[in-house]
Amino acid sequence: MRRLTMMAGALGVALLTGTGALAQVPPDPANPNEAIPDAVNVIPYGEPIKLADAKKAAEAAAADVAKRNWNDAFCIAVVNPAGDLVYFIKGDNCQNASVTISQHKARTSARYRRPTVVFERLLGKGPFFSYLPTLDDVIASRGGNPLVVGGKLIGAIGVSGGTGSQDDAVSLAGVAGLK
Repeated sequence: MRRLTMMAGALGVALLTGTGALAQVPPDPANPNEAIPDAVNVIPYGEPIKLADAKKAAEAAAADVAKRNWNDAFCIAVVNPAGDLVYFIKGDNCQNASVTISQHKARTSARYRRPTVVFERLLGKGPFFSYLPTLDDVIASRGGNPLVVGGKLIGAIGVSGGTGSQDDAVSLAGVAGLK
């Protein structure tokens, strides 16, 4: 029995170390991730958002909810560029899950310096973007948008409580309220 186990182990090692197991996968020309861009376009970081500005953005978003008569069902989070919470509003009819979802959307938007709808749209493009959920702290759901002043990222706003398009509309109202 021992001899059989040793032979099976040796065979397994031989199969695993064979050239086929270590071969590199050739690039797929259909994969858009294979192309190397000539430049990196990022929004530079600015001074972290101040409490008064965070409150201004969140209140503009809350005013949009009221204007649309959406039953005070949204949570609105504003974070600094590192993704740390600066200001938060919880509507009276907001579902409990939206408390953390709104903060997650804001944090992802701030840390990755882009709207969360970008991740949602890339995932919809197919298997070449299936790696996105493996990135740290990504949420691929619209409603998170960067707050940019003077061309620099000072934070982000995240909204949850409605459909994705409702969350994004309220979030964009908060962005506009800061200008």
